Amino acid sequence: MKKLFKSLKLILIFVISWFVIHTAYIIIDGLSDNGKKADIAIILGSKVNEDGTLSTRLEKRLETGIELYKNHRIKKILVSGGLGKEGFYEGGKMKEFLVNNSIPDSVILVDNYGNNTRLAVENTLKFQEKYKFKSIIIVSQYFHVTRTKKLFKNRGIENVSSASPKYFEWRDAYSILREFPAYYTQ
Repeated sequence: MKKLFKSLKLILIFVISWFVIHTAYIIIDGLSDNGKKADIAIILGSKVNEDGTLSTRLEKRLETGIELYKNHRIKKILVSGGLGKEGFYEGGKMKEFLVNNSIPDSVILVDNYGNNTRLAVENTLKFQEKYKFKSIIIVSQYFHVTRTKKLFKNRGIENVSSASPKYFEWRDAYSILREFPAYYTQ
């Protein structure tokens, strides 16, 4: 019985250590911006409020995309999101925000069927067939980019970097916890 307890203790220590190291990695990776240029930024959707305004989290992602464009780090922007329970297509609302903030309509591509990260990646690959982009910058919250980069790399897109808004909220703690199993199951 003592051996079993010792083995379980070692397994628990290993799992906790793995979680801590993995979490530190996704936070550092997500907050890092290597300053690279890319053909396109993929801005992942988030909540649109019931009154049609964007959540602060989504606004900050879009502001990050605007900054990338204005600093000539990208040539095009793909906004990807689904139909929220509030009744708005995230992609359409995101494009509206970008256009209202001086981003030319001609550089914005819209995916209104990116209901989750996996679908956003799959839909982006369909756009890639048409627009032939070779490099991307993912724009999402810091805790989300490591998994998203992995999904793109698993689908053959090697030149993937990221930029995240410097926006933090209490729900990030839950989201960081969620990213640990999500990374290994997608």
